[in-house]
Amino acid sequence: MVWEKLKPELIIPGLEAESSDDIFEALGGELVKQGYCKESYVQALKDREAEFPTGINTGERGVAIPHTDVSHVLKKGIAIATLKQPVSFMEMGTDDEYVKAQVVFMLAVDEKGHLELLQAILGILQDQDILKKLAQAKDAEEVIEIIKEKENM
Repeated sequence: MVWEKLKPELIIPGLEAESSDDIFEALGGELVKQGYCKESYVQALKDREAEFPTGINTGERGVAIPHTDVSHVLKKGIAIATLKQPVSFMEMGTDDEYVKAQVVFMLAVDEKGHLELLQAILGILQDQDILKKLAQAKDAEEVIEIIKEKENM
C-alpha cells in the first residue's frame, strides 16, 4: 500500500512553483534534507527529466512522477506536492506534448519493487475524483488519508 509509505514531512500541499525545476528544488530538496537522497539527487532529477519526461495526461488534472537513478538514493521514500497552479511537464514518451501537472509524486527508489510502486501510484492517480481531492487537500495528513481511502476501496 502506497499510503503506508507516506511521511507527512515529505508532503507539500499547495506548493507555489513556476517550473518543474522549482518543484525539483522544493520536493527533491526535502528528500535530501530528510536523509532519503544524496546531494546529487536534485540535479539528477533535472537531468533525467530532460531525457525521460515524467508528465502523465490523466485527463482534467495532469500528474508527474519524477524519479532518477538509484545511485542518488540513500533510502526509499515518496514525496508529494500538490501545486497551487499547474506546472508544465513534458508528457512521458513524447518530446513535444505537455501536461499541466497539478499533483507530483517524486520517488526515491531502489532496484527492488519500484515498478510495483509505480503501478500502485498510477492506479491512484487515474481516478479524477482522487486527483481533485488531492489538489484541494489542506495538509499532509489529509493527503495521506485520501490515498488511504482510495487504496482501501
